[in-house]
Amino acid sequence: MTYQLNFSALWPYMPELLAGLWTTIELTVMATVGGVAIGICGAAIRCGNHKTLRALWGVYVEAIRNTPFVVQLFFIVFGLPAIGLKMTAGEAALLAMLINLGAYSTEIIRAGIQVTPKGQWEAGRVLGLTRSQTFMRIVLPPSLKRIYPSLVSQCIIVMLGSSVVSQVSYEELTFAANLIQSRTFLSFEVYLVTTLFYLLLSVAMRQLLLLAGRRVFGSEN
Repeated sequence: MTYQLNFSALWPYMPELLAGLWTTIELTVMATVGGVAIGICGAAIRCGNHKTLRALWGVYVEAIRNTPFVVQLFFIVFGLPAIGLKMTAGEAALLAMLINLGAYSTEIIRAGIQVTPKGQWEAGRVLGLTRSQTFMRIVLPPSLKRIYPSLVSQCIIVMLGSSVVSQVSYEELTFAANLIQSRTFLSFEVYLVTTLFYLLLSVAMRQLLLLAGRRVFGSEN
């Protein structure tokens, strides 16, 4: 049995695939920026002196890291409306990705902070800086430099995981691919092209983030 490839039949649907790709890019950019910001705040809390906040943030981190992303997404989409918190599919998708990346980046950044020599904290006190100022100006920059490659990898993992949000009818790349496949029945062609789009997006995202890291930290990562 032979199978005749028919990529030409996909051309009329290319605008839909590209629109889905652009939606995925937008979602990834917002989730990456917001998730890393949450991670920095979370790492500061986890390394701080407030025991209650440390414990509460620890519960959040463990809950997210030990449950599937799709369950987290479904809880936001289908669970929260039961208590009156309703949102669009796009808002739910972004919130789920923010919460997920925030938890993982918290632990990645915290790992970088924990190996910071105590002398840096002492240097901040000698200079008359508050603990917050010492953290932001002295401790955080070298800590981010140490864990930056791992943080980049986690951001890419979250981007690839965004394909799950198609399950709640958010019109990103995988949703577009599923829709086109249901119309054309060209499963092999549709998902091969979609796979290549995700591969190119992953490579481009990694290179852009590493380039940004070299410009910010001034060295190879």
